[in-house]
Amino acid sequence: MPAALPRAAEEAVRGLLRARETALLSLAGSGDEPPVTIPRDPAREAARHELSKRMYHENDPGLFQRALNAFLDWVGRMLSAASSATPGGALGLVVVVLAVIAVLGALWWRLGTPRRRPVSAAALFDDRPRSAAEHRAAAEAHAAQGHWNQALQERMRAVVRALEERALLDARPGRTADEAAAEAGRVLPAHTDRLRAAARDFDDVTYGGRRATQASYERIAELDRDLERTKPMLASSTPSTAHNTRQGAAE
Repeated sequence: MPAALPRAAEEAVRGLLRARETALLSLAGSGDEPPVTIPRDPAREAARHELSKRMYHENDPGLFQRALNAFLDWVGRMLSAASSATPGGALGLVVVVLAVIAVLGALWWRLGTPRRRPVSAAALFDDRPRSAAEHRAAAEAHAAQGHWNQALQERMRAVVRALEERALLDARPGRTADEAAAEAGRVLPAHTDRLRAAARDFDDVTYGGRRATQASYERIAELDRDLERTKPMLASSTPSTAHNTRQGAAE
């Protein structure tokens, strides 16, 4: 037997040879009796029965190994088909794969890891109340050290606290940055968009996992300075002006 045959196949062939030799010996010793011929189907069933014995399958791969071999064969067929359809064959396929990886890496570097926006925001202030000046001082201290996340958070708190100190917002515990921006936009309509953008930056940094930059901090600091110089548009200012005009005309 060739040495390259697997052990199970070798034993199966030997079993068939032994069966054949036994049949030939029995025929040779029969004397004048006619030779016995076995039909094809019974011979096939006999060979199948012989090969189904456990001794021939002791070294067969297990279920996991067969599944792994089938998967590797499928991957091999897919890669072969892709390489045959790609200009340049296998080398062209490698170039295409590297190009896709490079594009994905560039997008990740440019856009960063995508993060889910928070469904709801927590309170803007903590339990210990501080003045707007204290929040501004804390923001400037963080900015001097390059801690832009903390600097942006403190500056946004300074914006809201300053509006509360001017009685443009009610001092309400548990207010979120979005709520403060919406309420402040009604009395400071010229800064509505900037207030909403500042609240969005605060939420992204505080609850969305984003990182603030010097530019985002400077935007909120500039908004804080502009709000200090802005006069509110009160709902009672227009009727009061009209009343004074009528009173002057009557006099």
